[in-house]
Amino acid sequence: MDLSTQYLGLALKNPIVASSSPLTWELDSALALQQAGAAALIMPSLFEEQIEHEQAQLDRFIHQQSIGHSETDSFHPQLNDYMDYQNKYLNRLKLLKSELDIPLIASLNGISEGGWVQNAQELEEAGADALELNIYYVAANPSETSQQVEQRYIDVFSAIKQRINIPVGVKLTHQFSSIISMVKQLEQAGAAGVSLFNRFYQPDIDLETLQIVPRLELSRSSETLLRIRWIAMLRSHLQLSLAITGGMHTAEDSIKGLLAGADITCMCSALIENGPQHISRVLEQMSLWMMDKEYESVQQLKGSLSYQHAINPAAYERANYLEILDNCSSASGVLV
Repeated sequence: MDLSTQYLGLALKNPIVASSSPLTWELDSALALQQAGAAALIMPSLFEEQIEHEQAQLDRFIHQQSIGHSETDSFHPQLNDYMDYQNKYLNRLKLLKSELDIPLIASLNGISEGGWVQNAQELEEAGADALELNIYYVAANPSETSQQVEQRYIDVFSAIKQRINIPVGVKLTHQFSSIISMVKQLEQAGAAGVSLFNRFYQPDIDLETLQIVPRLELSRSSETLLRIRWIAMLRSHLQLSLAITGGMHTAEDSIKGLLAGADITCMCSALIENGPQHISRVLEQMSLWMMDKEYESVQQLKGSLSYQHAINPAAYERANYLEILDNCSSASGVLV
């Protein structure tokens, strides 16, 4: 069974990629993921905000001390053994790259065009095989239009694409007015691929402390349905790579994503819950299913149920919604 595929121009031995998580940061777990069959690893994001926050703290510590003796104000601490957050990330990337045989995709989460470009260049120099832009922007300004929000994504991507040579993909949210138009703009700007969709961690309200607190919840397979729909809708319009991420837990989830048109399926929560060996089980079950359905390769499988090739493509649109309503039965004893 030929499970090979391509993503961001990288030749992969199969379509299962370990997505950003603590497992793709530690060397031991990264090696275990590779041993279990992961085709590539996506590192946790390098956050521009954290770099800037750490730099501000250092500036206050070194240059803004007040110890009560004016004659010593020009003497500053020496941080000879200090390793900052950014260099820790770059060193970890180099370590993983030297120990792994599979492609390593760096992830960058930034807030300013200048910061994105500089960090992207350093990730390329450290040895990343490709770069994923994890753009997390909350449009909270009421005067900012949807067109301006979309242009922000295009401008950030274009600035990076002009300065580095490795393939660049973009991890997108589903909260665009026209997802197909947004992805086509990225493709025209030179994006090697897109990953659908980003799972943003949502703020919660603590009723005891009345504080706004972050809440982390692992994904579930039910989340794949939104992603499968849009992968299927996009496949016939695009040539770039498509990754499906969020809710990928089982072989069935991955197969559905591939049938819709994804080139790879990214796993995170399932690996955190079940460990790296979960990948080997998924690949085995995927191979058995393909054999049973007489598929000889992932290439033959990919997109065979996309919008373009589906027997009833309208099922990906509003007709699916109407059909569900028509088939909905009321509870016993309830008049409709």
